[in-house]
Amino acid sequence: MEKALVLAVLLAVASCRTLVILENVLTKESHSSFLADLGSKDSDIVYKYATDSSLTIKKYGESLYNNIVILAPSVASFGNAVSANDFLTFLDDGGNIVMTANSDVGEPIKEIAAEVGVEIDDEGTAVIDHMNYDVSDVGDHDLIVADSFIPSPVIVGASPKPVLYKGVGMVADLDNPLVIDILRASPTAYSHAPNQDILEYPLAIGSSLLMVAGMQARNNARIVVFGSHDMLSDKFYNANVKAQGSDEDIQTAGNRDFASSVVDWALRRNGDLRFSNVKHNKVGEAPSDAAYRITDEVEYSIAIEEMRNGNWEPFKGSDVQLEFVRIDPFVRAFLAPDDDGVFKVGFKVPDVYGVYQFKVDYDRTGYTHLYSTTQVSVRPFHHTEYERFIPSAYPYYASAFSMLGGLFIFSFVFLYHKDTAVEKAKKTE
Repeated sequence: MEKALVLAVLLAVASCRTLVILENVLTKESHSSFLADLGSKDSDIVYKYATDSSLTIKKYGESLYNNIVILAPSVASFGNAVSANDFLTFLDDGGNIVMTANSDVGEPIKEIAAEVGVEIDDEGTAVIDHMNYDVSDVGDHDLIVADSFIPSPVIVGASPKPVLYKGVGMVADLDNPLVIDILRASPTAYSHAPNQDILEYPLAIGSSLLMVAGMQARNNARIVVFGSHDMLSDKFYNANVKAQGSDEDIQTAGNRDFASSVVDWALRRNGDLRFSNVKHNKVGEAPSDAAYRITDEVEYSIAIEEMRNGNWEPFKGSDVQLEFVRIDPFVRAFLAPDDDGVFKVGFKVPDVYGVYQFKVDYDRTGYTHLYSTTQVSVRPFHHTEYERFIPSAYPYYASAFSMLGGLFIFSFVFLYHKDTAVEKAKKTE
């Protein structure tokens, strides 16, 4: 019976990959395009309503899902006593979360965001920009045309187009270096309740105001918070966009492509790195774990793959570095990739013996942390391995032999030189 129960749990974990939590039945209709895009990339999706009494994230100590998408920004509490701490535990266990907020944001969403370093403004507030609002907005100027994307193609795509945004403002915790500013507001934006006098300083203004924020934890789990629930809706997906006063023509909003790229990153279909086949050897020899000798010429190689659109492909980064470390790096060099994602470099072992590490520590925005270390020993020359005559000592060799030659000549002259009669007479006088 116990084995059957464990097997049932394992099957549930294997089959239920992504949980989508909806606020109500209308969300499935208003966000049908977003959900269709999600379903086209992940066939194992379970839909639950936020207040569903059967809502469960973990069973028998095991997470039932790899990813959770929360499309319930205004929910006051989740069903089945699921709390914000349950979602944070899910994140700690390596799961990924995507969630949306809006001007009527509920406390559970605010609490989850706050715990990962993102503070959402108070209920009833919105991002307002009197300089970068859409031409269709004739009211509060809270329908924003946003294009201040993070310069990271792995997160937002290669060339993201301006997006429409209508929602609440957020600000990052400056003490949390893991928070990623995916989409910022323009310098003229601010967060406040529309049609109300500004009597207190807003939560944030200008570029410090976030519209979409993310966080990659130290265990590489990811969470993304969209400050606008509407920006993922069918209405915004199919809308046209043009900023008031802009000279550019009306164009289709980039919400769909932007959301697809960000969600793919959040659910780790993009930006994951892994390594394999770490090798090192003396030049011209087979890989070995034997100790190296000082001044040896060595080669190092490592294969790195990148998750791209859900598939593992060779990584093409040009900024991967190798460090040869003994407390401090003695050698630091860029690794050159080939078409198969194998990164190689050659260098000379330092003229200092000891215990070293081949270290690759690659940490870039949007990618998971790649860390590889291999320990090796470096020995000095054996007494039989030194050169018989060291070229740098030739001047000393020459001085020694010149001294010997001078002594020999002096001795020969001193022993065999004979004074003449005239020289003897002079000495006698």
